[in-house]
Amino acid sequence: MEHIFSRRSMIAALAAGFAAAHLPTWAQNSSTLWKPKLPVQITVPFPAGGGVDLVGRALAQELTDIWGVPVVVDNVGGAAGAVGIAKVNNAKADGLHLAISSAGNVTIGPLLRGAPYEPMRMTHVARLTTSPVLLLARPDLPAKDLAEFVETARKQPETVRFGSGGVGSTPHLAQELMNIRMGVKMLHVPYRGTAPMMADLIAGHLDVAFSDVSGWSFVTSGKARLLAVSTASAWENSPETATIDSVLPPYAIENWYGLVAPPNLPADVQAGISAAVQQALGRESIQTIYANAGFSPSFMPRETFEPFLEKEIELWREVITKADIRVE
Repeated sequence: MEHIFSRRSMIAALAAGFAAAHLPTWAQNSSTLWKPKLPVQITVPFPAGGGVDLVGRALAQELTDIWGVPVVVDNVGGAAGAVGIAKVNNAKADGLHLAISSAGNVTIGPLLRGAPYEPMRMTHVARLTTSPVLLLARPDLPAKDLAEFVETARKQPETVRFGSGGVGSTPHLAQELMNIRMGVKMLHVPYRGTAPMMADLIAGHLDVAFSDVSGWSFVTSGKARLLAVSTASAWENSPETATIDSVLPPYAIENWYGLVAPPNLPADVQAGISAAVQQALGRESIQTIYANAGFSPSFMPRETFEPFLEKEIELWREVITKADIRVE
């Protein structure tokens, strides 16, 4: 009888644990989740003032309120984000050392430049935001829409001047993937950053350029045209704009930011951080901050985020190989 009772108790406990794990975070008993008792540091692997810094600081503010301990941002730039990520990679896996990750320091940068860490050995706690890559055109480009532009580019690809913010950047690889889907090679004109690229696009020295969502301000001011977006579905800021996938399938890429921790982060710590992040991203305050910058809160837990990253690595490895991209 005792054996039967114990077995039933065990089954009931397992069932309860399974059910709790599949409940929304807000429905779980938050008192059972891990919470830090000491200040937490989020490393932003770029200088203050950019989009990634905004994402990190807004998240830190919400987590401070949720946890009741200071969550501070530490800007550690260098090597396209690799220096800051390496700092967290080498830190103690105690939940107090986190960093904002991106394609440049997880899925693209290590393929092109190598990295002083193994990206997929780290603990990718959650995806935070996504945003499209924008295909912009000079205002007087003859092509009226994406389909017409693709038709023209296929006929005379060497005459199309395509700008990006730098060799090996996500916008550059977005262009190369477009080349692959079109079966042609357009003329790539790399710049040292988005600002000089946009200046030349506005001046008519470029025909088109891929940009992150910072390029949207040039569209709303009439200095550039939005030809298409890189995401699989329409962008809420401009729902009438075509997706590249609608003309050149399969094509679906996006900029994203995530939260990463050192390798071997204990499961209970990881779960506690993930739950707090999900709660933070559900708040109107952070959603407004992100939306104003062109980002969409897009929570993805580790269980699905890491397979997402693996697929990204496969895609970008293929693009880098086929386009023979090399970083000096």
